[in-house]
Amino acid sequence: MSQRPDSDQEMPLVSHLTELRTRLLRIVGAVFLLFAGLFYFSQDIYALVAAPLRAYLPEGATMIATGVASPFLTPFKLTLMVALFLAIPIILHQIWGFIAPGLYKHEKRIAVPLLISSILLFYGGMAFAYFVVFPIMFGFFASVTPEGVAMMTDIGQYLDFVLTLFFAFGVAFEIPIATFLLIWIGVVDVATLRKSRPYVVVGCFVVGMVLTPPDVFSQTLLALPMWMLFEAGLLCGSLVKRRPDEDAADNTDSEDAPHDQPPAAQP
Repeated sequence: MSQRPDSDQEMPLVSHLTELRTRLLRIVGAVFLLFAGLFYFSQDIYALVAAPLRAYLPEGATMIATGVASPFLTPFKLTLMVALFLAIPIILHQIWGFIAPGLYKHEKRIAVPLLISSILLFYGGMAFAYFVVFPIMFGFFASVTPEGVAMMTDIGQYLDFVLTLFFAFGVAFEIPIATFLLIWIGVVDVATLRKSRPYVVVGCFVVGMVLTPPDVFSQTLLALPMWMLFEAGLLCGSLVKRRPDEDAADNTDSEDAPHDQPPAAQP
């Protein structure tokens, strides 16, 4: 059989748990350091995140804080989430360092590009939400505000709204990675996914309905990119071969093994 690294075979359970604890502490420490460095700018960070909505508020209207502690807690919560988002490369690096010793060489070669791509796609989804979706959405909401109603959004509710969209678009932009992995490990093939395209489109709109606020506009803005990203993942998956089976790895190992057996006796 194809052998995994000896360190993975000989490493006892206690050592695995110790290493896991160490890496979790590193993750927590990284998030805390980023939060400590960003906390001084918490008010500025919130102003930056609120800019897409404030640009469409009526003249003289402002955002409001209905809670007593909201002016402090809302920027605090936002800064903590920003620190967590910025720490994603460190978090994934620690996860990779923990699982890498148990992977085959061909799995490591494909995992590193996928890891980097997943980070870039997640940040790309958040950027898409901020620069494309938010201006369109808030402009639409401002245009349909009934006459005599003042558009003055609570800062806490606004933060929950945008964090949901940031997370939804960040996860949605991981669809090419998920599609590629499903094809590569052999769970499905490209032909099956192409036949399932109508169900995927419906599923995108269902996911958009679940992950976004209850309005058709934001659901559509999430569902359409998800569909396009699925098509991109399908295209990338059609250009690669399936992951080598363990049997193929076993055959390779048997071919590389020294042939020092004595020849069979001739009759």
